[in-house]
Amino acid sequence: MDTRGPWRYLWWLTRRLKRRVALGAFFGSAWFLSLAATPWLIAQAIDRGLAPRRPSALAAWAVILLAVGVLSAGLGIMRHRTMTKMRLAAALETADLVLRHATRLGAALPRRITAGEVVTIGISDVWTIGRALNVAGVGVASGVACLAVALLLRDISPLLAAVVLVGVPVLALLIVPLLARTRDAGGRYRERQGALNTRLTDIVGGLRILNGLGGKDSHQRRYERESALLREQGYRVGRPSSWIGALGGGLPIVFLAVVIWLAARLAVAGDLTPGQLVAVYGYTAMLVIPVDVLILCGRDLAHGVVAARRVVTFLGVPVEDPAGVPGPDRPAALHDPESGVTAAPGRLTALAGSRPADAREIIDRLGRYAPSAATWNGTPLSTVDRDEVRRRILVADNDAALFAGSLGEVVAGRHDGDVRAALDTAVAHDVGDDLSRPVDWGGRNLSGGQRQRVRLARAVHADPEMLLAVEPTSAVDAHTEAAIAERLSTARAGRGTVVATTSPVLLDRADTVFYLVDGRVAATGTHRELLAESAGYRALVTRAFGEDS
Repeated sequence: MDTRGPWRYLWWLTRRLKRRVALGAFFGSAWFLSLAATPWLIAQAIDRGLAPRRPSALAAWAVILLAVGVLSAGLGIMRHRTMTKMRLAAALETADLVLRHATRLGAALPRRITAGEVVTIGISDVWTIGRALNVAGVGVASGVACLAVALLLRDISPLLAAVVLVGVPVLALLIVPLLARTRDAGGRYRERQGALNTRLTDIVGGLRILNGLGGKDSHQRRYERESALLREQGYRVGRPSSWIGALGGGLPIVFLAVVIWLAARLAVAGDLTPGQLVAVYGYTAMLVIPVDVLILCGRDLAHGVVAARRVVTFLGVPVEDPAGVPGPDRPAALHDPESGVTAAPGRLTALAGSRPADAREIIDRLGRYAPSAATWNGTPLSTVDRDEVRRRILVADNDAALFAGSLGEVVAGRHDGDVRAALDTAVAHDVGDDLSRPVDWGGRNLSGGQRQRVRLARAVHADPEMLLAVEPTSAVDAHTEAAIAERLSTARAGRGTVVATTSPVLLDRADTVFYLVDGRVAATGTHRELLAESAGYRALVTRAFGEDS
């Protein structure tokens, strides 16, 4: 796979599908040649049968013409079939590469690229790339057709052959500036499209919460404004693209008129027979098809380069090497030098800051989901075997996916153990006492608070050596939060736990609290010590407590 640029990727994909591309070019060329042969056969029927009044010769040429027509129909079907299969193969090959790369990125994917971008690549870019490969199939066949017509015209009139050989490239050059404008406008359109799809997926994912908070209408208005901007950008793409379509159909007709005018003058001068005049008209009329195809292939290629650039960018997102050195042979401290946070084994550590994103970034670094200088017992975390890190250190996000299945399967995953005990720790009894209760994908049949507690139960059930949880009680009421804080500290006794929170209930249970300012530790101590000694921490917790109240 060559991801050094969009052109290199398209060339790699062409070579990857060289058999299908070759079949498309073969059947396309054969079909165009059968079309080009038809005017020649008509000319023979006129000059050798109709003009000298030879019925037998006319009948023979008519039979041959019928046979070629049937052959042309068959070749047309095969051309369409092979080109459709080639486009599908190119699109699915790209989709497969994107899916495999997304799988290798794993949980790091949403941290590296937006959901809307992935959706746009999957539902739009891969098919655009498939159409771009038309140039390697029917595009090549169209070039062969133009050359064949020029050779046939050479036997009739070198002047007409020269007009064809010069005129076709001139027509193509007239389209080049429009292709460049289409590519540039398409690139800007593609960026807006990815951003808008990201907003759409965010809105759909949080629709229930937005309904509860009353923010649905404001998000809808914002989405409508951005949709209008995307539509305007689409018009900018459509203008040069529509001109390409119009010129693709109009310029060949002008070209046809020029050739027919020259041929008529030659016929009047006695340099062409009636059959040859009909053949010239047939050749040039047939040329309308390959010239139009060449122009449309150029448009598809321009859009394909834009799509390939986005795909190459995605495939270029680095995947960390899973191999590495062994981790510590016993529970050990995690340290993030960028913030100054140290998560000690066997202790409940809390991260409290006015900007939730700061604590989230620290947890991502300690969980090896972001490039960092974080260490594990003094060893750079990035050099430790990734599978061991994932097995012993678990990051529990509020937006972690819930797969479809029974409640017991969703909580247990691949781990054995007491599912009911984990649900009890997360105070998730209202989700259901029946472990066979079905849970839809993403927990869509659960409320926001229920989804959060099921995620927490799943994390507790996994029983990692170090659990890193992001706002594990943000969607529950104060009574439930207090119960979770008490049960979590008990269930995780002897295990390391880090929670990013501003909840006084959780903070009061923590052995160590790191007060963060601008992503760095400003103060360290217990909750009560920081309340007494740090005015900033006191203001933060008081504000959070007031909001909770």
